[in-house]
Amino acid sequence: MATLPNGIRHLPEYLDRAAQEHLVEVVRAVVAEAPLYTPEMPGTGKPMSVRMTNCGPLGWVTDKARGYRYQPEHPVTKRPWPAIPTELLELWEKLSGYPKPPQACLINFYADDAKMGLHQDKDEKAFDAPVLSISLGNTCLFRVGGLSRHDPTGSFRLSSGDVVILGGEGRLAFHGVDRIYPGTSTLLKNGGRINLTLRRVHS
Repeated sequence: MATLPNGIRHLPEYLDRAAQEHLVEVVRAVVAEAPLYTPEMPGTGKPMSVRMTNCGPLGWVTDKARGYRYQPEHPVTKRPWPAIPTELLELWEKLSGYPKPPQACLINFYADDAKMGLHQDKDEKAFDAPVLSISLGNTCLFRVGGLSRHDPTGSFRLSSGDVVILGGEGRLAFHGVDRIYPGTSTLLKNGGRINLTLRRVHS
């Protein structure tokens, strides 16, 4: 898309290959402690097409019975989430423009057939803090719109190493992932895409 909504920044290829490879190892260490699991849609219990986990004092989860929320422990292992790695805290400090550290890092793994419908990140209370998103692995088609689900949307590709920041007027913009492009990156040996989103939950 030609222009992004106000408050949304796209930093193409912000992380070089070495930094991407290092982050993948960092993520693997988190997943070893807090395994990926398949979240469920509220009400219906329908499994989402992504697998996910978290790190930080809080983690975003969803299930049939209790819906979208943040909680301090993994819903399957019941153990506290691992700490947010230093590398991600440094990225937040450098790019977010927000004085307090993130409280959650949501880790989504997209297989090559996964997608994410249009949604707002609105389960937090600190809407003055941005959401910082990091892409690793295969390229995706990222869709972004306005503050209403019915606003016009536009799409652009996110490649491995790209960073997107949703802040200001764009903090509550609807956004989603339309598709993954298989074979567009060699970063993850089995394909797919990892998306890391750093969030501040409480002001």
